[in-house]
Amino acid sequence: MSNVDLSSKIPNNVDLSQDKRLLRALEQWQPDYIQWWMDMGPSGFQTTDIWLRTAISVDAEGWAHFDYVKMPDYRWGIFLADPQPERTIGFGDNMGKPIWPQVPGEHRNTLRRLIVTQGDTEPASVEQQRMLGHSAPSIYDMRNLFQVNVEEGRHLWAMVYLLHSQFGRDGREEAEELLQRRSGNPDKPRILGAFNQPVDNWLDFFMFTMFTDRDGKYQLLALAESGFDPLARTTRFMLTEEAHHMFVGETGVERIVQRTAELMKDDPNEDVRKQGGIPLDMIQRYLNLWFALSLDLFGGEISSNAASFFADGLKGRYKEETYQDHLALSDTYRMTLPKEGRVAEEDVPLRNAMNEVLRDAYIEDCQRGVDRWNKRLAEAGLSSRLALASKRFYRHIGIYAGLPFDPEGRFLDKAEWDGRRAQWLPSDADRAYVANLQKAVRDPAQIANWIAKPARGIKGLPFDYEYVRLED
Repeated sequence: MSNVDLSSKIPNNVDLSQDKRLLRALEQWQPDYIQWWMDMGPSGFQTTDIWLRTAISVDAEGWAHFDYVKMPDYRWGIFLADPQPERTIGFGDNMGKPIWPQVPGEHRNTLRRLIVTQGDTEPASVEQQRMLGHSAPSIYDMRNLFQVNVEEGRHLWAMVYLLHSQFGRDGREEAEELLQRRSGNPDKPRILGAFNQPVDNWLDFFMFTMFTDRDGKYQLLALAESGFDPLARTTRFMLTEEAHHMFVGETGVERIVQRTAELMKDDPNEDVRKQGGIPLDMIQRYLNLWFALSLDLFGGEISSNAASFFADGLKGRYKEETYQDHLALSDTYRMTLPKEGRVAEEDVPLRNAMNEVLRDAYIEDCQRGVDRWNKRLAEAGLSSRLALASKRFYRHIGIYAGLPFDPEGRFLDKAEWDGRRAQWLPSDADRAYVANLQKAVRDPAQIANWIAKPARGIKGLPFDYEYVRLED
């Protein structure tokens, strides 16, 4: 097991104290990071004591410590999963060869691009969510928001460590740029589209952490297979923290659905609006939006870049060890492709379909979450159900980009699609309605009317624990 240095200015298990030049570079970047956090992190709560978990090791039995901490004082550390003895590259043309402990020169630019793209998502989500603390539906939810935020900050540190330690001056410049881009800024936006979308309310937030953070899980799983061992080890530990983020999203939406079902039963006409809840059709529209935006994050369905990443041993498949064929040279993958106003199935060379292989695994995972939500509706005796839209709906990347498919995957006339858009995606009226519900609840024992209490609190504590010590 690796040695953990918790006394350092930057907690780590990578022996930073033995590399004075790297340590000095990271310590010079640290004040810029803190300034970014103060400027673009959670608004209004920087001096508040919050009950947060902090990574202190990579030991599965005791990797985190829980205590009150002010967010600017959070101990953002650098932790890599322990190395796997005698590990070799597990797929592609380099299968069976030794892993790379240092960035291989022939893949330097590609790996830097992969790391920068992943790293850019981490501060972006913090920026998107920075105002949500002011409208938290409960103290429990406020604490969960801040937990997600500080861990996205730690994931940024993980990527910055790789840039500084492996890519020299180019890496240091990229690390600086990660603090310069801004979510939604028209002049200097974040790299990926979903991370420039507004997250204006808690329904957005829960859908984001359900769907967009789940995309992050699958990207990290693919990178955890990488033959570039520092990247693989970094992402393996990031997955440990990412699980809580998806829990926040999946259970958050579930609690909204549960409360909506309760309010429907309380009203003789099942009119949730009169009861101050969020109607199921509105929940479905937000689901459609964030699912579609998150599908785009996997990239094009047919991709020569994805083929090269796999061939070179840089990015594998989800659970690569479960496949019998790790070369993927002879197999194909069946896709539904748009053809002159219709769709037709075609077989695509498997390597070129690696984005789609990962996307389909993601969709299966998302469906399990939706099934859980629908179980709540069934338990309430309601016939309505939520559903994932077709992966052809409202796409901006790939073979379906800009094409007028409806949520069932039917190819429509563009005029019809435009006319029915408000049936499928949040309208201005939807956003105004949800915004009107966003009233802060500050009593630890209470919760907003439009969402149910969780089944339990955090780490064995009750729901009404003082997770956030608000000033009077």
